[in-house]
Amino acid sequence: MEWFWYFLLYSFLGFGLEAGYACWNGKSPDRKCLLLLPLCPVYGLGACAVLLLPQPVLSSPLLLALAGGAVAAGVEYAVALFYEKVLFVSFWDYTGLPGNLQGRVCLPFALAWSVLILPMVYWVQPAAQRLFAAVPAPVSWSVLAAVAADLAVSALVLRRTGDVKRLQWYRGRSFSPPQGREPRM
Repeated sequence: MEWFWYFLLYSFLGFGLEAGYACWNGKSPDRKCLLLLPLCPVYGLGACAVLLLPQPVLSSPLLLALAGGAVAAGVEYAVALFYEKVLFVSFWDYTGLPGNLQGRVCLPFALAWSVLILPMVYWVQPAAQRLFAAVPAPVSWSVLAAVAADLAVSALVLRRTGDVKRLQWYRGRSFSPPQGREPRM
């Protein structure tokens, strides 16, 4: 269950990073995550993939930055593809940025992941390991059920509407399909 907690932690930190980045750019934070919980799964998946790199890579800052940035960008590309092909939505588009690959990943953000991975692996992860090793199993299973329910409902909303704004329930939007568009099944 520790890996579930790592996924949760880094998904939450990713949500915070997204919100902070939006505010820093003078924008209102978009909801690039789940319907209710403040989690961005792409960050959790990317972090877990990086943590699965071989120990020689994890112990070398240069190798970690290079391989970790590539792995994170690979996960970002795969998640973008999943969102587009399975849920019929797109949360980001890097088309205008340098070194972009079909708008799903780009060089500036791949470099940012390379830099952010270092404190994640060397500072955050050791503390997370100690913390999550002590979480009782019933707590883990309860939280897992809540996250799974939110993931399922979020996926259903996105697949039926094809509209990422439907996750912004706090802005007074309903969950009915947009005018002139049939829901996707």
